[in-house]
Amino acid sequence: MNRLSLRQILVFLLIFTVGISICDAQTKSRSGGRDQGKGVSGIFSGKRSGSKIKAPKKASKVIKEQAKKEKKAKEDYVKSVKESQKRTIKIQTPDVQDRMKKNQKDIKVREKTKKKNTSPATRKAGRKYKK
Repeated sequence: MNRLSLRQILVFLLIFTVGISICDAQTKSRSGGRDQGKGVSGIFSGKRSGSKIKAPKKASKVIKEQAKKEKKAKEDYVKSVKESQKRTIKIQTPDVQDRMKKNQKDIKVREKTKKKNTSPATRKAGRKYKK
């Protein structure tokens, strides 16, 4: 009783193979070819070369104003950072001021050399993976 009969196994395999063949029949082939029915009836998919969908004037105006505000806020932030740095240097003793200025120059030189070293490396990598 614990053993399945040969007939039950054959029925199971038959159902299994029929089920797989039905599933295979329903899959769409993914060949790279162009769909033959596409474009025949003159119906467009909505994408045309050079056509752009424009936002309403009010929305575009709000977006422009927001961009202006963000730009102004960024400029104000950069300005406040520079003023803060100047004030920080100004309140120090002359010895510390000299050391801070020297450190700033050293940092600029280090960043410059680092940038020079990384740019050739990225050019090499770009050439290596260029198609």
